[in-house]
Amino acid sequence: MNTEILGIIVMFTLSILLAIPFGKYITRVYSGEKTLLDPIFNPIERIFYTISGIKPQTEMDWKQQMTAMVTINMVWFLLGMLILMTQGNLPLNPDKNPSMSADLAFNTVISFVVNCNLQHYSGESGLSYLGQYWLMFLQFVSAGTGMAAAVTVFRAFRDKSTSNLGNFYNYLVKSCTRILLPVSFIVAIILSFEGTPMTFEGKDNMVNLQGDTIEVSRGPAAAFIPIKHVGTNGGGFFGVNSAHPFENPSYLSNMTEMIAQLLIPMAMIFAFGYFIRRRKLSWMIFGVMTIGFLLLTIPNILMETKGNPAITAMGIDNSLGAMEGKEIRLGAQASGFWSIVTTVISTGSVNSMHDSTMPLSGMNELLAMMINAFYGGVGVGLLNFFVFIILAVFISGLMVGRTPEFLGKKVEAREMKIAMIIALLHPFLILVGTALAAALPQYSEASLNNPGFHGFSEMLYEYTSSAANNGSGFEGLGDNTIWWNISTGIVLILSRFLPIIGPVAIAGLLAEKKFIPESDGTLKTDTATFGLMVFAVIAIVAALAFFPALALGPIAEYFSLY
Repeated sequence: MNTEILGIIVMFTLSILLAIPFGKYITRVYSGEKTLLDPIFNPIERIFYTISGIKPQTEMDWKQQMTAMVTINMVWFLLGMLILMTQGNLPLNPDKNPSMSADLAFNTVISFVVNCNLQHYSGESGLSYLGQYWLMFLQFVSAGTGMAAAVTVFRAFRDKSTSNLGNFYNYLVKSCTRILLPVSFIVAIILSFEGTPMTFEGKDNMVNLQGDTIEVSRGPAAAFIPIKHVGTNGGGFFGVNSAHPFENPSYLSNMTEMIAQLLIPMAMIFAFGYFIRRRKLSWMIFGVMTIGFLLLTIPNILMETKGNPAITAMGIDNSLGAMEGKEIRLGAQASGFWSIVTTVISTGSVNSMHDSTMPLSGMNELLAMMINAFYGGVGVGLLNFFVFIILAVFISGLMVGRTPEFLGKKVEAREMKIAMIIALLHPFLILVGTALAAALPQYSEASLNNPGFHGFSEMLYEYTSSAANNGSGFEGLGDNTIWWNISTGIVLILSRFLPIIGPVAIAGLLAEKKFIPESDGTLKTDTATFGLMVFAVIAIVAALAFFPALALGPIAEYFSLY
């Protein structure tokens, strides 16, 4: 076993070992139990609640929770537009970067508000330090929004029958202060010691290996980069994201950032089991997600390690793997692993250029986002998986001739309609967006650098990344145009809030129903058999919806290599 594969196994294993106790800690935070960080954060939170007028003990039903979520996100959007469209005249701009155009600011702010961080700009030249800091704030609160929504679902299944599901603002604040901030602080310390800059000074003059004097961008990167991974945001401080030696200076920083983006999505799964006191259910969910993750990850590592057969046929040494678009200090295997972690989890950060991966590696990256339920983003990954659980419960109930039930609540027509709408919304937004881009080449194709199958994959990837709140891209696409900024911005809005509102609505409706104690005839949802059923539902939905589009893009490109 080579050292790169060993490093990958260590990263993944350590993430799981950290996630289990961290899930217990998350449960204690949301349950209002005592934690070691109480002496630090209790006074801070009391001051914040006093200033803002938030009453954290006030209970909300699911409709009030979602109203609060949409309202506060609208405020963040409007403030962000104001800052980015005037940043050229605001402080903290030592490099004199200009203000953003209206369409680019719209896309950027929406993208960061919805936890996607689809970046149609380069951080070095597109943002001032004030703009970067506002986006860093959005990375905290957008992640906190997803976690707060997930906790609402937790509450719905912990209490036997209730309409009181906690306080959205309280969950949001606790998510940011007690979970996201401490982990980000630890990651920031590691990155700072590894060489990531933390300064408000502008560009620095450096002499490169050729002896030329060049300007190198710096900035408060060590504060920005941790939350982009811990909150599964993914937005890079620099244009090439974690392929940049300042964002990701070493193999240690690479491992740290990898674990940082795996930690909370995994921990939230275990927190769900602890919170509702059904640990077997959380292990079933984790098992299904992990099997799906490995089925995508292992082929990617192997394909990137094997390299491009067209290059081998030219007599060129291909022993290092498919190294186009990759950092030699990280290697093909670690880059292949990252490419699935970042798309499965919806982080969207990259340590290599996905546009240069092998065709079927690109297909797996697309599938990871199309499925959007294996780990997923902080909070929302569990919400996406919850929709597939409801579908599997309904189908299983029909198969055995019983009224579908989940955790003691009957799943009826109203819940199924919402689940189906949310399940079909994701492929609808991706495929309609791609179809419009292909049908209107006068607006979209001028920005394509690649014709044919790969050009189609670039368009498909852009809308898939937007719909999955991912943010990574096949960067052969020149996406800073009015078409791409507006069209993906619309997809970003619809694909963020409706898939949150839908599962929360289902959970809220189920919470209000009479609790039915389990009996010998109750369908067990915490077994391997039911887990297989959920996996089958996910596979069928993804295959039926996306195979034709994948056949036109990465699959066709794969066969063109031979």
